Order: sequence, then C-alpha cells, then structure tokens
Amino acid sequence: MKLAVIYPLAALAEIGGCFAFWAWLKLDRSPLWLAPGVACLIAFAWLLALVPSDAAGRAFAAYGGVYICASLIWMALVEKTPPDRWDILGGLVCLIGAGLILFGPRG
Repeated sequence: MKLAVIYPLAALAEIGGCFAFWAWLKLDRSPLWLAPGVACLIAFAWLLALVPSDAAGRAFAAYGGVYICASLIWMALVEKTPPDRWDILGGLVCLIGAGLILFGPRG
C-alpha cells in the first residue's frame, strides 16, 4: 500500500478509535462504543506497521504530521469547529516536518 493511503487510513482509524473512548467517557455514550473503538485502534496499529521505513520511530514520527492534519479535519467535519489560520499554519508546518523526516536523504 502507498503512504498516501496508509497514513490517512491510519489517522482515520486512530481518531475514530480514540473518539469512541472520548464519547463513552465524556459524552456519556454507551460502553458499546468501546468495541468499534478497540477495533479501530487495532486497525490503526496494523496500518502503521505497513509503512515502508527502516525504523519504526521514523515512520511514527512522520505519521504525527499526518495525524495532526487529520485531527484538524475531524474537528471541522465531525465537531463542526472550523480550524483557524493558526491551526492551518501549524498543520502545514507539521506536514513539511513529516516529509523531511520520512523522505530526507540519508547518508
């Protein structure tokens, strides 16, 4: 699978899984929310393990930038809270950093 597919799917799985726990604990949703939440978190870990990188830490660090941007999209679409210019700028900086970590020339 390509990174352009793996990282966004991993972000969706992680955010969905974490949101299920958030909903249960903070929004008084049913504990039944935990089952799909756990499934999403398992899918997240599996997807992240598919990243073609020589070091897990590098794959995880680069994923962080994608996760931040995906979280801002989640905030806008699901929570109906639009990101402000600082959110957007911060997300762009994180994506640039993720690209440098993952694709930077290694000696």
